Amino acid sequence: MSAPTALASSRLAALYGNHAGWLRDWLRRRLGCPHEAADLAHDTFVRLLRTPGHDAIIGGLREPRSYLATLAQRAAIDHLRRKRLEQAWLETLAQLPEAVMPSAEECAAILQTLHRLDAMLAGLGDKVRQAFLLSQFEGMPYAQIAQRLGVTVSSVKKYMARATEHALLVMLADDAAGTGLS
Repeated sequence: MSAPTALASSRLAALYGNHAGWLRDWLRRRLGCPHEAADLAHDTFVRLLRTPGHDAIIGGLREPRSYLATLAQRAAIDHLRRKRLEQAWLETLAQLPEAVMPSAEECAAILQTLHRLDAMLAGLGDKVRQAFLLSQFEGMPYAQIAQRLGVTVSSVKKYMARATEHALLVMLADDAAGTGLS
């Protein structure tokens, strides 16, 4: 192991050793569930590891607990959003006739796709997200979207370009992390 990698690993190990227990307790007090708290504490450190330049971040932390709490809050928000999405999916499934009920594998694939779409949409600004949804799910032409949003057609084109670029970046990141759908 090279010196910078060994240093980064020891910094991460020290950060984890010094603060993982505190973070689990902090999350447990907020969530009321020790199992969810443990999962989210783990997710927080995984997020930190996936952050570009994480070794420099770890080395420069003056207030590690504040930084970890911020990451944990974001992980908790994402977790709650996923739970709501899963609940909506289960409610939708409950309304389907048995004859058209998807298989367990299809349900899992659909839910995974919904999670990816939700993550992609969460990273967009409000008007960009609205333009994307109106175009892709309601089939509205750009002129109608512009009228609905109170912007120009040129702005809608820019919003759609931004949404498309963002979707591609999310897909590339998923593929790089090994979570992409094929």
